[in-house]
Amino acid sequence: MKYIGSICLIMLCLQLTAQDDLPSGQVDIVKSFEARLAEANRVKVGAQLPPLDTTTRRLTYDVVAKDVPVEYLAPRIRPLAFRTEKPPAIYDGYARLGGGLPSAFYGELSYDITKNEDFDFGINLLRHTANNNNSVENQRFSNNELGLDGTYYFEQGFAVNGEIGFQSNGVYYYGYNDLNEEQGTNFTFTDDEVRQRFSIFDFGLDIFNGERTQADFNYRAGIDIYLMDDNYAARENGFLLTIEGAKWFADQHPLNISLRTDFSNFRDTAKQTLNNFYLEPNYTFHGDAFQVKIGGNLASNDDNFHFFPNLEASANIVDGVLTAFVGANGSLTKNNFRNIAEYNPFVRTRFTVRNSKWTEYYGGVKGTIAGINYNAQVGYKAVDNLALYQLTDPLDSIPRFDVLYDTANIFTIKGTVIVPLFEGLEITGSVSQNVFSLDREEKPWHLPSLSVNAGARYTTPDRQFSVKADFFLENGVPFRNAAGEVDNLNALFDLSIMGEYYFTENIGAWVQLNNLAANQRQRWFRYPTMGLNAMVGVSARF
Repeated sequence: MKYIGSICLIMLCLQLTAQDDLPSGQVDIVKSFEARLAEANRVKVGAQLPPLDTTTRRLTYDVVAKDVPVEYLAPRIRPLAFRTEKPPAIYDGYARLGGGLPSAFYGELSYDITKNEDFDFGINLLRHTANNNNSVENQRFSNNELGLDGTYYFEQGFAVNGEIGFQSNGVYYYGYNDLNEEQGTNFTFTDDEVRQRFSIFDFGLDIFNGERTQADFNYRAGIDIYLMDDNYAARENGFLLTIEGAKWFADQHPLNISLRTDFSNFRDTAKQTLNNFYLEPNYTFHGDAFQVKIGGNLASNDDNFHFFPNLEASANIVDGVLTAFVGANGSLTKNNFRNIAEYNPFVRTRFTVRNSKWTEYYGGVKGTIAGINYNAQVGYKAVDNLALYQLTDPLDSIPRFDVLYDTANIFTIKGTVIVPLFEGLEITGSVSQNVFSLDREEKPWHLPSLSVNAGARYTTPDRQFSVKADFFLENGVPFRNAAGEVDNLNALFDLSIMGEYYFTENIGAWVQLNNLAANQRQRWFRYPTMGLNAMVGVSARF
C-alpha cells in the first residue's frame, strides 16, 4: 500500500505542476452558518478514514465556507491535552476519484504512512476542479492541496508535531457576464486576463506534553508560519507564536494562561503590518450544579492596549434537561489578506488591513429532552471595524469588491438542534438571525442576516452504506445596484444529496447531486453560481 500512496502522490504533484491556471473558489455551505471570521489555519492532515458520510466538497460555485466576520469568537487553538488512547483504526487510508458536470474532476487521497505507538506520519492530497465555460465565460475554479503531518512521542513525556501544507486556490473574475446581460455590453476576456490565484504555504511546529504530568499541568508551545501571494503581486507573511498552559486543581478546575504574538505583513503597492499581542488568563470552577469561568483578554496593537472580559456562568435548572448560561467575551480579530480573500475571493487586493475590535454579551439555555440536544441563545455585539464588501463601480468591466469598515451593533438570535432518531440516523438543524445597526453605512453590504441549515445523515452499522441530505437557506444580502440604489440579491437556497456504497470491503462508489432546485443564486453581486450539478466516482479504503 505504501507504493500505491507514493504513486498517487507523484501523479497528483505532476498534475499540479503542469497546470498553473488552477485557482479555486468553491464552497460546501452545508454546515451551520455562524457569522465570524476564523483565524487563518494551516492545512491539517489526519490520515484516518473518516465516516462514510464524510462531506465531499460540493461542486457548486460559491464562496469558501468561511464564516462572516460578525461573530468574532476567540481564535481556535489546539486543546491542551496529553495523548489519549485512540480506538483501533480499521484502515490506514482512503481515496476518492470522480467527475461530473459541468466538466468537473475530484481526487482525494489520505494515507497514514507510518503509524505506531510513538510515531504517526500521514499525507493528504486533494484536487477539485469545475469548468462551466460553455455556459458562462470563465466561470470555473480549481482547488489543490497537499499536506504532510507527523507527531513523535518521546519517552521523556513530551511530543513534537510538525505540519507542512500547500494550497493553490483560485477563481476567475467572470462577473462581466452578468454585466453584459444587464447592460447589453459585450465584454469578453481571456482566462489570463481575469484569472486570480491564491498560493499559500503553511508550516507549523508544536511541542506539548504527550503524557499526563505528575503536577496535572498541560502545556504547549508552537509556531505557525504562512506565506501567501496572488496573481496581482499581493503578498502576505504571517507568524504566530503561542505559549499556553493549563493547571488542573482537584482534577476538574482548570487555570488556563495563553500568550500569543500574531504578526502579519501585507504588501501590494505599499506595506501594511498587523502585529497583535494577546494575554488570556482564565479560571473555571465546576460545581455540582453550576460552573463559573472568570478571566480576561488583554490585547495590544501599535502600543494600544485593550482589555476584554472572558466570563461565563451556567447553572443546571433541571439536571441534564435544562441549563441556563450567560457570558461576556471579546478580543481583536484580524481582517488581513488571507482571511478576507478566503471569505470573498473576488476582492480587490488593494485594500487596508485592520483589526476588528469586538465585545460580546450573550445568554441562553441548552440541554437534552428525550434524546434531543438543543441550544438557544441571544446576544449583543459591539464591533469596531466590521468588514463589509461593495463594488466600487457596479459598471466596471471586471467587477471586483472593495473592503469597507464600519462600527456596528449586532443583536443576534440563534439556535441549534440535534435529533438522533435511531442508530446511524441523525437529523440536525440550525437558525441564526442578526440585526445590524451601523454607524456610517446604510446596510451591512454582502453580509447575511438570516441563515437556516438542516441536514440528515444515515450510516449503516457496518459502514457499508451512507447517505446524507442537506438544505441551506440564506436571505438575499444587501448591495448597491448599477443606479447606486440599495437593493437585495435573491435568497440563496440549496438542496443536495450524497450517497456512498461499498461493494466490497475496500471498493465502493459515490454520487452527489447539488442544487437540486436549480436555484439561480448570487452570493456576490454579478457572480451567479452554477446551477444543478452532479458528480459520480469510486472510492477505496485500505
